[in-house]
Amino acid sequence: MRYIAPLLIGLIGVGILLYLGNWQMKRLEWKQEILAELSTRLEGPAAPLPRMISPEEQRYQPVALQGEIGGVSLRVLASTQFGGAGYRIVSTFTTEGRIVLLDRGFIPATSAGRTWPAHDAKITGNLHWPDDRKASTPENDIANNIWFARDISQMAEILGTEPLLIVARTLDPAQGIQPQPLSPEGIRNDHLQYAITWYALALVWIAMTGYWISRLNRSSQDA
Repeated sequence: MRYIAPLLIGLIGVGILLYLGNWQMKRLEWKQEILAELSTRLEGPAAPLPRMISPEEQRYQPVALQGEIGGVSLRVLASTQFGGAGYRIVSTFTTEGRIVLLDRGFIPATSAGRTWPAHDAKITGNLHWPDDRKASTPENDIANNIWFARDISQMAEILGTEPLLIVARTLDPAQGIQPQPLSPEGIRNDHLQYAITWYALALVWIAMTGYWISRLNRSSQDA
């Protein structure tokens, strides 16, 4: 009877940990499918700008356009692995009689005061509806042109554009702005590490259960 409790606790604990590990493996498979689909979508053939906006269907849609980049820019706080702190530059882009938002890319903080005149350009990029704003994100400082999130509706209202954002992959000319194209590499995929952790904990649980039973066995022999 004395072995029932450790065996029961051991089996239940191992079962829960194995379940969590298997669940993370399923999540890993799901995430890999999402990333593969995203990569295919990002690099697919260019399509015209949509007349009717449907974020779920048009997310990451590639575009290749010619037009004019406006001379007014919004600065969104950002950072890159090698460039450090800086800003994303969002400007207007007029093409085919329409005015949309264009995320031109990154500049370092030292270039914050720089301006760019309106100019003709060729761009490739992807439609995007970013999810930058979190519960802790400050409100945008519009007066000082410091944005903490790419709030498309608010940006479109300030710049007088459609609520449609293109994230540039290439800019010709780039004028010293480094495009930050959308990429699956920026999406976290830690499910394998989580699964390994749960499986490792299951092994530890088995070892602890075995140790518990061995101690009970020794104490019964000593008695």
